[in-house]
Amino acid sequence: MRIGELATRTSVSVRALRYYEEQNLLASERSPSGQRQYPDSAVDRVQLIQQLYAAGLPSKSIADLLPCVVNGEATPELIDRLSAERDRIDSRIGDLVGARDRLGTVIAAATANWRTGRRCRPTPVISMPGPAAGDGDARQSTD
Repeated sequence: MRIGELATRTSVSVRALRYYEEQNLLASERSPSGQRQYPDSAVDRVQLIQQLYAAGLPSKSIADLLPCVVNGEATPELIDRLSAERDRIDSRIGDLVGARDRLGTVIAAATANWRTGRRCRPTPVISMPGPAAGDGDARQSTD
């Protein structure tokens, strides 16, 4: 199939498919006229690449993972790397849950103030565990 059909079948842009080739995530054959030709299996591969990107893996990690998935080639190093990626995602989830909880507290306080006609008072900013200092991520107290 040609690149346009692969793009349509996977809901991925032609530009993204070309990028996947540049990153050695996807391979194509060339027709005599120079057009990219993909096997039907490319649909599943593109969908897998999309899932791995959605999980937050960078191109390099995806490129390292694909041989394991396609050929069943797993190594202890690959498993360690994937485990580290999962741990990174778990950490990010924890940060997001904390941010959501703090926002929920602010919403509850604002709602209570609105219902009683009281003015909102600023919440003091305090240091919270999370991203490194200096990254511009100010944390607010939930007291």
